[in-house]
Amino acid sequence: MKKFLRIGFKVALLFSLTIFCVLSGFVGFVFLTSHIELNTAKITESSLKIDVFNQQGLLLQDHNQLSTTPTTLQNIPKHVSAAFLSIEDKKFFSHHGVSTIRMCKAVLNNLKSHSFKEGASTITQQLIKNTHLSSEKNLSRKINEIKLAVQLEKEMTKDEILENYLNVIYFGSNCYGIESASQYYFSKPVQKLSISEGACLAGIIKSPNYYSPISHPNRAESRRNLVLREMKNDGIISDKEYYENISKPLVLNVNSTPKNKLNSYSQSAIDEACECLGLNQRQLALGGYKIYTHQNLDKQIKLQKSISEFEINSDFGVIDINAKTGGIEAFIAKSPYKILNHKRQIGSIAKPLFVYAPAFNENILTPASVILDEPITIGGFSPKNVSGTYQGYVDTRKALSKSLNIPAVKAASYVGLNKISSYANKMNLPLDEKDYTYSLALGGLTYGYNLKDLTSAYSVFTGSGVFTPASFIDYITTSDGKIIYKTQKNPQKVFRDDTSYLITDILKTCAKSGTAKKLADLPFEVAAKTGTVGTSKGNTDAYNVSFTTEDIVGVWMGNMDNKLIKTAGGNQPTALAKEYYKKIYLSHTPKPFVKPSSVEKVDINQFELENNHILVKASEYTSPLHIKTELFSRFNLPKNPLFVVWPPSVNLIGYVENNKAVLKFTASIENTYNLCKTIADKKIIVKTITGKNGQIEITDSLESGKKTEYFLEIYHPSQKEPYKSSSISLILKNDAPSPKWYI
Repeated sequence: MKKFLRIGFKVALLFSLTIFCVLSGFVGFVFLTSHIELNTAKITESSLKIDVFNQQGLLLQDHNQLSTTPTTLQNIPKHVSAAFLSIEDKKFFSHHGVSTIRMCKAVLNNLKSHSFKEGASTITQQLIKNTHLSSEKNLSRKINEIKLAVQLEKEMTKDEILENYLNVIYFGSNCYGIESASQYYFSKPVQKLSISEGACLAGIIKSPNYYSPISHPNRAESRRNLVLREMKNDGIISDKEYYENISKPLVLNVNSTPKNKLNSYSQSAIDEACECLGLNQRQLALGGYKIYTHQNLDKQIKLQKSISEFEINSDFGVIDINAKTGGIEAFIAKSPYKILNHKRQIGSIAKPLFVYAPAFNENILTPASVILDEPITIGGFSPKNVSGTYQGYVDTRKALSKSLNIPAVKAASYVGLNKISSYANKMNLPLDEKDYTYSLALGGLTYGYNLKDLTSAYSVFTGSGVFTPASFIDYITTSDGKIIYKTQKNPQKVFRDDTSYLITDILKTCAKSGTAKKLADLPFEVAAKTGTVGTSKGNTDAYNVSFTTEDIVGVWMGNMDNKLIKTAGGNQPTALAKEYYKKIYLSHTPKPFVKPSSVEKVDINQFELENNHILVKASEYTSPLHIKTELFSRFNLPKNPLFVVWPPSVNLIGYVENNKAVLKFTASIENTYNLCKTIADKKIIVKTITGKNGQIEITDSLESGKKTEYFLEIYHPSQKEPYKSSSISLILKNDAPSPKWYI
C-alpha cells in the first residue's frame, strides 16, 4: 500500500510540475512579449516563397546560382511529407504554431544537461525562422519567432505551411527545397522518392553538414534509420516496411549536371562571403548584401571557351589567380561535389614548394648542384622514378624540370621534415601530423589540399617569395552601400627573392623541355609544374600549375570518387592551360620575369661537375668546351676554381706490336697533349689530343732498325710554357714479327 502511495505521489508531482511549466511558459511568454522590444518583422507572402533565395542583391556575374525548384504538396508522396512530421513535428496538425509542452520538455532537458542543445521549434516556427528572422540565438529573436508563428497559423492553412516549409528548408550541398534535394541526391523528382530516400532527406535537415550523405554516409544512414523508427512508431509505415528499409544501404545517385551550380564562380564567392561574415546563404540573401568580387568577366568567358574545346571525361577544376593581387579572376569546375571543399593528393606539384624552394632558401642546393639518382630507402620509404630507370648524377635543374622522384626525396632529407613543415605553414599548406614522412616530397599526404589553396601557394614565385592568399571577394557592403567587410590579404614572406626567381627559372625549363613542354611554343615566358597521382592500376589525379607575371593558373582533373582517369599532368591539363593562355594573351604579351640583383650568372667548370661532382667556378684557363653558365643566388655561389697541379703527373708507356709502336697515357680534359717523336734529332708531332679524359692509345709506324724516341708536350692555359714528359725509345728489328719490345 505504501509503495502504491509513493508511486501515486510521484505521478501527481510530475503532473503538477508539467502544469506548472505550461502555465509558467504561458505567463512568461505574455510577460516577455510585453517587456522586450520586439523586432518589427511582419509576415510577408513573398518572404515565404523560394524567390527569396535568388540572390539578385548580390553583385555577381552569374545569377540564380542557388538550386531551388518549388513543388506542390500534391506532388510530394505522403510517406515523404510524413517523414518530416515524424522527426520534426509530430503534433503539427494539432498545435497552433507553438507546442508549449514540447517547449517545456526542452527547457527541462536543457536544464538537466546545463546546455541549450535541445530545441522545440515546430515546423511553423522553422518556416518563420528560415524566411523572416536571423539565426541569432537570443531571447528577442525567439519571442519574435513564436509571435510570428502564431500569426502565420491564423493566415495560412496547415497544408500551405507544410508546402512552403518543404520548399525552403535547406538540405545541404546548395539545395533549398525538397525537389532540389531529390534531384541532386537521387537524380529523380520528388514524386518518385522511396520510403528510405524520403527518410534520408528528412534526417538531413537537422544539420546538413553533419548528416551529409556525401561527406558522412554512416551518420546519414544512422539518422535515416532513426526517422524510419519514428515513422513506424507513428503508424506511417508497417513493421515489415521498417525492417526492409533499415536493412538497405543508403544509395545515392548524385546529379552532376550544371543545374546545380555547386562549382560556379558565384557559388564559390557566396561560400566565401558566408565564411567571412559568419552567416549562412539564407541570411546573406535576406540581408540584401552586395558582394564585390575579383571576377574578370572576359577571362571567365575565355576560360569557358577553352574548356569547351576539350572532351574531359572526369571531374575537373580550373582557377586563374591574379599574380599580383591574389584575386581570383576566373573559376570553373564540374563535379557532383564542391571541389573547393575537398582535398586531393597533389603529386609532384609539391616538389617546388616543399623541396627545392626550401633547399635553395637554406643554401643547401643550387640549380647546378648534382644529386645521385639511384635506388634508395629512407625512413622506411623506397621511392621509384616513374620511368623505372635511374640516371646517375643529375643537376637540380634537370631533376625538377623532368620531375625525377629520387633526387626530390634526397633533397627533402637534406632540408628536414620540420623545416619543410615550417615553410608549408607560411604558404597556408599545413601538414597533418601523419605527413611527417619523406613521401611528402612527392605529394604523398594524408589529406592533401584543394585546388584554390594549392594554386595560391605558387604566388610565392610570382611575388618574389611573398605568399598572398587567394580570394574571390574584394569587399562586401550592406544594401545601402556601407562596407562591412574588406578582404585583408595579409601577405607572408616565405622565401628570399633569389629563391623564388631561381625556382621560376627552372620551371620555365620545365615548360620548355620538361614535363610541361606542351607550353613550349607559347610566345612569352611561362613557368609550369605538372603533377600526376596514381597507382599501378592507373591515374586518379592530374595537375598543371603554371604562371606568368600576370596570372597563376591551376588545372586539376580527376574524380571525387577516385575512378581512374586517362590522362596525366603533362597531357590534357597542360594542353588546357595552354589554350587558355593563348586566349587571354591574344591582344598583349605578359612581361618577362625580372631577375633580381640577388641572382648572378656564373660560369662553372662542367668537367669537374660531371666527373668529380664538384661545383666550382670556371677559371680564365678553363676550356670553352667545359664551361657552362648557370644562375646562382649571391648567398650561395660556387667555389673558386681548383688549384692547377703543375707539372702534371703523366706516365707515357710504349711497346712494339705487329711492327708498330703502341703509345699509351692517361689524359686530363683540362690539358692539351702533343705526342711527339724524334728521329735523327728532328721533332715530329705524331698527334694532338685535346678535350679528352682518361686512357689514350695511339699507334705509329716504325722504320726497321731505327730507334725512335717518343715524348709528350703538355699544355695548360694557365702555363706559359708546355711541360715535356720523360721520353721512351722504341726500335723495330729486321722488320720481323716479334713479341712486344719494351724499352
